[in-house]
Amino acid sequence: MLKEQLIGQTMFVEAIDSWQEAIQMGARPLLEKGIIEESYVEAMIQNVLDNGNYIILLPKVAMPHARPEHGSNGIGMTFLHLKEPVMFPGEEPVEVLFTLSSDSPDGHLELIANLGELLSNEELYQKLFEVETEQALFDLIKE
Repeated sequence: MLKEQLIGQTMFVEAIDSWQEAIQMGARPLLEKGIIEESYVEAMIQNVLDNGNYIILLPKVAMPHARPEHGSNGIGMTFLHLKEPVMFPGEEPVEVLFTLSSDSPDGHLELIANLGELLSNEELYQKLFEVETEQALFDLIKE
């Protein structure tokens, strides 16, 4: 399921100016496909401003998301890999963003479970920072 959600929604970028821009870039494919509205992107940014870095799941890995009522039209996920980390509030470096959308409170649970499984494997977690292509990401997910 994780691979199906990420096909054509992976991005590899050298550097980015701000964490807000990283969230906006991660959301772009979801916006273009109509999975989310602009209000959802604004809500993801506001979540960090209001609640801090709770979206940073593990060192250097963030999962921006918002509540479905803030403009989600469906379930989707993107992968954004930054060669240079972007600093979130409190000088928290992030290199990988999995931007997530769900149209219901539990609609994304399977995605989160699959993502959690990937990230809980220390070896796969470390390899995540080395992937440079969509195919390399898919090969990692298959492991």
